[in-house]
Amino acid sequence: MWWLYFLLLFLSILFPFLLSFDRKLQFYRRWKFLLPAIFTVSLGYILFDILFAQQGIWGFNPVYHSGIMAVNLPLEEILFFIFIPYASIFLHETLVFYFPRLKTGKKFTPGLSILLILSGVILIILYPEKTYTVFTCSLLISSLITACFFYPEILSRFYLTFIAILVPFIAVNSVLTGSMIDGEVVWYHPEENLGIRLFTIPVEDFSYGFSLILFNLLLAEKLKMMFGKSTKKRT
Repeated sequence: MWWLYFLLLFLSILFPFLLSFDRKLQFYRRWKFLLPAIFTVSLGYILFDILFAQQGIWGFNPVYHSGIMAVNLPLEEILFFIFIPYASIFLHETLVFYFPRLKTGKKFTPGLSILLILSGVILIILYPEKTYTVFTCSLLISSLITACFFYPEILSRFYLTFIAILVPFIAVNSVLTGSMIDGEVVWYHPEENLGIRLFTIPVEDFSYGFSLILFNLLLAEKLKMMFGKSTKKRT
């Protein structure tokens, strides 16, 4: 089943890609801002991915990937940081398009953000030896602080759209971490995380996925603000 990891990625992006050309949504028009954001953010995550794979914090079962490697990472793992953010942001933008009033309240957004940031700080203080826990909490804290200060409107929507994103996220990630298959596609060193799992998914994966998608949204919005007006003038 060397094709399993790629199949999960292919199914994740297939319909978001095809529906990007929908006449109403016209998601493809966002590519000029979204794709540079995805490639930029993915570079940072991939660099840490390489480092953690080398340290044995996590690894990949050769039974379930193609065997095409790039700096200790399977090709599928690199594609993960492109396909999954794209599919997730497509779902986010679709929900925002069809439900423009979908957002949390002005008090709820900062309140929840503060709670999540404090929770992350507490976990870092309590478990400094657990590398994956510290890493994901640091990413969560950084993404939330950035969003709160610069793009609170995006965050107020993302808190709700992320609930919908969790459905395919759990479906894909549960298989990657061992649900319904013999072994795991991606394994985690048990001493480097809290050992708390939802189904087979380490709880840290949820903050990891949250920050990955949010950073992409924030950077895409920044690029849109920087270059959107100049693009309109030329057209």
